[in-house]
Amino acid sequence: MSMTIPSNMPALMSSPVGIVLNNDTLTMETDKFVDEAVELMKERNQRCVLVSHKGEVVGILSKTDIVNKVTSEGRNPSKVRLREIMTSPVAAIGPQTTVKEAMEIMKNRNIKQVMVHAYSAALGLVSLEDIYKAMESITSTSEGTAIEGAPACVLDYKTITYTKDTSKIKFPCPYCGSPFDTKEGLSMHIDRLHGESGVLEGDVRNLMK
Repeated sequence: MSMTIPSNMPALMSSPVGIVLNNDTLTMETDKFVDEAVELMKERNQRCVLVSHKGEVVGILSKTDIVNKVTSEGRNPSKVRLREIMTSPVAAIGPQTTVKEAMEIMKNRNIKQVMVHAYSAALGLVSLEDIYKAMESITSTSEGTAIEGAPACVLDYKTITYTKDTSKIKFPCPYCGSPFDTKEGLSMHIDRLHGESGVLEGDVRNLMK
């Protein structure tokens, strides 16, 4: 994250997306193979790769793309090129788009990240997970907040359920450690933020068969 996170949720929601921008993004050419992308994503701990052709971003490859279009179909990742399975065109927003607007765009398009660009240049990516982490930092550390804990749903912060007493946390997220007081909240969180987790972390060997 490139700027200081605001101390309250409304301020975060109205801030430009630059506040949660990840500019440490990966870019690979369209003719590269999926197994190369998998290794690079593992090495750099990234969730996706921007796909370019002659210097222009033409698509994006996410863990979900790999799962749905390679793994589940039994295809060999060393023989599938990025251009065959990338999502194109890339959902893109400007740097002045607010965090709330970015969340609404991702919700409406059922995606987990959007590219931020200006003057035809990619500045980086904004993901639901990065926004969630910013929200969590506010609800977990701000002494002025009325409720503590982590949101069960990052898609509509106004209808979030919280763990009100962190000493009574029953269900920590196995992926990021976020606290939840109900199984339903934890399940919703995992489905929306970690739905494809494990594919590049614990089950990469299955992709390489």
